[in-house]
Amino acid sequence: MAIRQLSQEHYEERMALSQFAFQFRLSEADIESRRQKWRPSHDWGYFDENGRLLSALTVIPFETWVQGRKLAMGGVAGVATWPDARRQGCVRKLLAHSLEEMKRAGQTVSMLYPFSFAFYRAYGWEFTIERKRYTLATGQLPKRVDVPGRVTRVAKPEPAVLNAVYEVYASRYSGMLARSDEWWADKLLSKAGTCAVYESESGKPEGYVLYDVADRKLTVLDWASVTEQARDALWTYISNHDSMIEEATLDVPMDDPLTFLLANPRIKQEIVPYFMSRIVDAEAFVTMVAWEAGTSDESVALRLSDPHASWNDGTFKLQWDAGGQARLERISAEEAAATEACIACDIQTLTAMLLGDRRPSFLREVGRVAGDDLAIARLERRIPARKTCLMDFF
Repeated sequence: MAIRQLSQEHYEERMALSQFAFQFRLSEADIESRRQKWRPSHDWGYFDENGRLLSALTVIPFETWVQGRKLAMGGVAGVATWPDARRQGCVRKLLAHSLEEMKRAGQTVSMLYPFSFAFYRAYGWEFTIERKRYTLATGQLPKRVDVPGRVTRVAKPEPAVLNAVYEVYASRYSGMLARSDEWWADKLLSKAGTCAVYESESGKPEGYVLYDVADRKLTVLDWASVTEQARDALWTYISNHDSMIEEATLDVPMDDPLTFLLANPRIKQEIVPYFMSRIVDAEAFVTMVAWEAGTSDESVALRLSDPHASWNDGTFKLQWDAGGQARLERISAEEAAATEACIACDIQTLTAMLLGDRRPSFLREVGRVAGDDLAIARLERRIPARKTCLMDFF
């Protein structure tokens, strides 16, 4: 048994496993088309003694927005195992190996879309991102308003123009991807549909919407607005489709204010649990993420549990300077006992605090953090409050 990085010779075997595990079928033409874009350096496999691929996963190198900064992130995807190899620890070993590889690559955080939240919680990932899904009947669409500037349909949208708007929008949340030109081309602009861009009175792009209309339904595929004028203009544009649709659907961040702004807020809303995150390397992550400034240097002792990443497991001192720069250093149990403020939690809970907008006081109330009042108060002050969101999928 061995874990190895895949190579081009494993392409057909990897595709067969993926199609079986995720229950889809590709034509021979599609399989050959995908071969050109497949990057085996992102894939790891668990092989038996005869060289047969039993299980595999992909770690995609991304950047994600966290507290207003871009951090390197490993996106785990395509986790699959043949039925005759299940419950033999293949995925557990692959996930542990992927954490080592992500740490080596400087990817201090990881994200994934789970088939089961409980399964990935067992390996240190935590539920961090949920979204709202609106379904509005035509008569529930926002009232049209006149705003300066204009919304224009764009036949061939330029990724750089859309991305300039998206970056401002994405930086407001933790969890959003930093999109490359390739991501725009392959994942967004390759889809059937229409693009419309809002430009302010001065001609500056401040919002866009990618959407599709079929069977009298309008589906928003991607949306970003960085001013209230842009929001109003885009909703007015959507409302102008009222003669050809019966309803519109879109996914939005949890803090989206639409219902408050509607004359009648009784629209259909669903809360959709979406992605999970994990701190891969706590010591490195703490130095990279933004913290709130304080009036002086301060610290807490942290007993962190992480059975799948030994470098995270142990007793540490989390220290901040007055300006908000932080570091995490391993200390002895005796040093921790001498620290005036102490907490204890597992890696999932630390992830929930720092990547999932779950406040330390709440986590203590529900039994996820053990700590004294002073430690909890310091964490509450130092962890910025920032909503999470992710509008992409991988």
